[in-house]
Amino acid sequence: MTQPAADLHVHTTASDGTLTVPELPAAARRAGVEWVAVTDHDRVHPDLDAPVTDRDGVHIIRGIELRVETDRQRLDLLGYGVEPTDALLAECDRLQQNRVDRAHEIIDRVEARLGVTLDLTPEPGIGRPHIARAIAESDAPYDYQEAFDELIGDGCPCYVAREITPFDRGRELLADACPVVGLAHPLRYDDPDAALAHTADLDAVERYYPYERAVDPTPVDNAIDRHDLLATGGSDAHDTTLGRAGPPESVVSRFQQQLEKR
Repeated sequence: MTQPAADLHVHTTASDGTLTVPELPAAARRAGVEWVAVTDHDRVHPDLDAPVTDRDGVHIIRGIELRVETDRQRLDLLGYGVEPTDALLAECDRLQQNRVDRAHEIIDRVEARLGVTLDLTPEPGIGRPHIARAIAESDAPYDYQEAFDELIGDGCPCYVAREITPFDRGRELLADACPVVGLAHPLRYDDPDAALAHTADLDAVERYYPYERAVDPTPVDNAIDRHDLLATGGSDAHDTTLGRAGPPESVVSRFQQQLEKR
């Protein structure tokens, strides 16, 4: 496998990851990547003050991962080189408040059902992984995965749905703020073909991704050819290990050129 030159899908403590921004350069060097995109869920990282920041020889891209709703399924869009607009920030604020409210409700349901107290105070950026970790660290007889599978996963007794931005609105918000907007992990969705059809309205698609199963990338490659898309990619890291997937240097060069156009 070709060594990735970039990891363009990384989460930090601003959402449900474990890396902080100061820790990113060392993590990038360990992975042998020179470009890292911080793509926290529904949030522009507050500690990145420019679309691209150079820190200790590593290029850190200010990005975002925004979940959107289509008529068929929910998708994740990745925006790169964010120059936040008032409209995007307002939508992020709305979504983060919903995340906090939702987390309070899930926690209340878990505590009432299990008779435990979770050591967790919901803050912007919170997601179900935080709650699952808190359950695993409590007196409840569930580990992290069991908490998802039996308590807070979709359709489980303590599950609470959250608000999702419509696809057209999300694409518009990101296009106004980012020089590159792409579809994340297209082969993870229930209907990959329907997901890939939306790339006609985007700039990029995540071609390089560490799926936990064997996949055939042909549909993604066909979409790239059909719509002249950038082939992005990344590890979707929520831990400290970067570079499990990502584009090679030749692809990163074209991506960099697109970032600099705005």
